Amino acid sequence: MENDEYIDIINADGSATGKSCLKSEIHSKGYYHNTAHVWFYNANAKILLAQRAASKTIYPLLWDVSVAGHVDAGENIEHAAIRETREEIGIEISESNLEKIGVYDCFQSYANGIKDNEFHHTFIAKIDYTLEDFILDKEEVAQVKFVSIPEFRELLENSDLNGHFISSNTPYYLEVIYAIERRLS
Repeated sequence: MENDEYIDIINADGSATGKSCLKSEIHSKGYYHNTAHVWFYNANAKILLAQRAASKTIYPLLWDVSVAGHVDAGENIEHAAIRETREEIGIEISESNLEKIGVYDCFQSYANGIKDNEFHHTFIAKIDYTLEDFILDKEEVAQVKFVSIPEFRELLENSDLNGHFISSNTPYYLEVIYAIERRLS
């Protein structure tokens, strides 16, 4: 069972409601809420992908964002990004590492009854780590890998067939790639 922490409920425009509830209720009732996403890349223009753990209720074993998680009640988004990075892949980053590239809405309902209405506060961050440096939380992340931008694009183009990515997220992934390319150029 995934952690059932308290999360702030927000309005459809992203503003605060002043209310919070358990994550399970957020997902059963479809309340709007914030998540922090961090996409890590290195000096060799490779992007870190994380494979979702087999135990995840949504999209188990698919590859996705380097680090992602819910913003806890009362927590600021940058702090959530730093905490999730420590918890999921075992490295320390600071707010100065984070470059926000946007907020992307992701409103989806699943066959298992989860109604997920998230705003992904999305950051990119350059890191200087090798795969051996990461300490993975196996409840969240099965494995990680670095992929080049051309590899990422090729996997995305075939994601309906190869079962690699969440294909409905393709426009979001392309925005992230574009932001990292701009930063590297």
